Amino acid sequence: MSIDTAVLRFAGVMVLLSVVLTVWVSPLFVWLTVFVGLNLLQSSFTGFCPAAMVFRAMGVKKGCAFE
Repeated sequence: MSIDTAVLRFAGVMVLLSVVLTVWVSPLFVWLTVFVGLNLLQSSFTGFCPAAMVFRAMGVKKGCAFE
């Protein structure tokens, strides 16, 4: 698995988790969805992604988008 795949999977899990938490715990968890979406948007423009840095430190192999 590459960093690109790991970041996309992590973002997907976080969005689904935030939707579940919004429905069953508190409507304020919608801000987690907003945060993940904004982070994905800014990383598409800048190439900077904190999650990619963490996955790289964990030894996940490089991909095309986040090097």
